[in-house]
Amino acid sequence: MINEILKDAEERMGKAVSSVESAFKKIRTGRAHPSILDSVKVNYYGSDTPLSQIANITVEDARTLGVSPWENNLVPEIEKAIMKSDLGLNPATNGNLIRIPMPALTEETRKNYFKQAKNEAENGRISIRNIRRDANGSLKDLVKEKEISEDDDRRGQDQVQKITDKHVALVEERLAAKEKDLMEI
Repeated sequence: MINEILKDAEERMGKAVSSVESAFKKIRTGRAHPSILDSVKVNYYGSDTPLSQIANITVEDARTLGVSPWENNLVPEIEKAIMKSDLGLNPATNGNLIRIPMPALTEETRKNYFKQAKNEAENGRISIRNIRRDANGSLKDLVKEKEISEDDDRRGQDQVQKITDKHVALVEERLAAKEKDLMEI
């Protein structure tokens, strides 16, 4: 039973770290990267479809993304979707190819993006601590039901804490990498 609780906590904490990573992908750095457009949804025959499913996204150079739709009639829809997204990007169309230049980040925008990254990391840490609290609560319930001893409970809580520390360290590692990316000119 303790192993099931530990396994569940480990799995859920891993998902929390993944969530932080995907939130970090949405925070753009000065460099062009296709994952910046992951959150862009395009109206494709009445349904909102991720841009990556209806177009090929390439990195043309360090500061430019190229989007080539698989259907030519989608060019205006894709342009509109990119402008509507809160990414602050202005696409330029050249026939069937949409070029998206990445504006250089000012010191102020870098700091704002870093604040946003710190907030996302803190949300991840909070979520991990909540999972720890749930796992410890489950262990306490097992003690109350006399299914495990207090010694097993203490050992289980120590293991939960180790798992928590490991995942919080992963979040910190991701945050440090994102900060390095943001502060790089």
